[in-house]
Amino acid sequence: MKSHLLSWIIFSPLLVALALLFVPRSQTFLLKWIAAAGTLFVGILSLIALGAFDPAQTGFQLVERVSWIPAFQVHYFVGTDGISFPMIALTALISFLGCIGSFGIKEREKEYYFLYLLLETGMLGSFLALDLFLFYIFWEVVLVPMYFLIGIWGGPRKEYAAIKFFLYTLAGSLFMLLGILALYFNATPHTFDLTLLVQNSFAVPLQKILFLAFFLGFAIKVPAFPFHTWLPDAHVEAPTPISVILAGILLKMGTYGFFRFSYPLFPEAALWFRPAMALIAVIGIIYGGFVAMAQTDFKKMVAYSSVSHMGFVLLGLAAFTANGFNGALLQMFTHGIITSALFLLVGVLYDRAHTRDMGAFGGLSAQMPVYSGILILFSLASLGLPGLAGFISEFLVLLGTYQAQKLWAGLACIGIILAAAYLLMMVRKVLLGPAHEKWAKLPDIHAREIFTLAPLGVLVILFGLLPSLILNYITPTAQALLLSLGGKL
Repeated sequence: MKSHLLSWIIFSPLLVALALLFVPRSQTFLLKWIAAAGTLFVGILSLIALGAFDPAQTGFQLVERVSWIPAFQVHYFVGTDGISFPMIALTALISFLGCIGSFGIKEREKEYYFLYLLLETGMLGSFLALDLFLFYIFWEVVLVPMYFLIGIWGGPRKEYAAIKFFLYTLAGSLFMLLGILALYFNATPHTFDLTLLVQNSFAVPLQKILFLAFFLGFAIKVPAFPFHTWLPDAHVEAPTPISVILAGILLKMGTYGFFRFSYPLFPEAALWFRPAMALIAVIGIIYGGFVAMAQTDFKKMVAYSSVSHMGFVLLGLAAFTANGFNGALLQMFTHGIITSALFLLVGVLYDRAHTRDMGAFGGLSAQMPVYSGILILFSLASLGLPGLAGFISEFLVLLGTYQAQKLWAGLACIGIILAAAYLLMMVRKVLLGPAHEKWAKLPDIHAREIFTLAPLGVLVILFGLLPSLILNYITPTAQALLLSLGGKL
């Protein structure tokens, strides 16, 4: 299996999805647990891959390469390194926990779990593909199930949110497709192979055009300001497990694309676009923070906080320093853990109270003490409390940015202050103050919900105290990328 380990990781959810087609619709218990077993299997395979992965090696590992369409030099070409491997681990974990969290779905379960598993295959393939044609296919595979998962199982405005998500992402994908085709025809030899494409030296004007084409595809997915407007609608209307997938994994596909494709392929253009990327990042950090602070809807507040936190990833990218790159990659991972947990916690409250209006609550700390403790933990992690996972990633980004441009770092600090403001305001509104009689009988968080949150809580504390556990995987590859771009350690 080891020689085809990455293929097993990518396609095992798809195989399980196809197996679900043969399970009777009435067997909801079987449907749920087969789907959960499928996502758990990916997690086990990821642990096997962890044992075979050498963090000190900066090249691609566990590579599989098969000629697919020889006439156009298209290959089934997958591999992993210190940039993609943490994303595979994150995808496996969040997909499994999201699947367990989906047990509350009570309609059309068969279709739901089929689409959910198809979505996981698309996400895993996007992180592992090293052929641009193959990458684009996996990138588009993600779009279709997500559209239906929001549009069928979402809230009252689900059709609007699903169409908006679809159109925004498709528009970005079309620009990226044009960029991929232009790259293919300008490469010598014509190829979609990333390892061969990076050996080409494209003219700087062409690099700028192609960087912009890829930028539109990736920035919409992040989403970077001002391409973010699809995100709050998608989050608010999506069912809780899909919000978890969206925030925990899908947004990272955009920033991953910059690290994997935009920077190595267009190094001169990346340097030229640095100030613009930094400006977009800083605006996103501050704007997302202010808008999150103005929200009364719990879920919208967390959604806008993602705009702010993902701005730190873009800022680390723009810094072009070792600390900036390390911080950006670590932020992708820690944000995935923390924000996934916050969306799960929003879902726990909504399932009981059927409202997300933070002003309607108050005094829940006495009524739901376990829930309150967990919510406080992840809120403190999100605002960057030292000792928790959210701190070290943002600290590294700010340190790396300060080394490059002090003004950018100073402005980004405003986002940290805003994060403390909107998260502590949320804790005050929901947990503190006088208790409402209306919520006197709200039950505390139960075992299945704790099960989905416990691994995330452990990781938030573990990586907060021992960030080297993940930085050891990220740093060698990030430093090699920086040196290849002409940067200095």
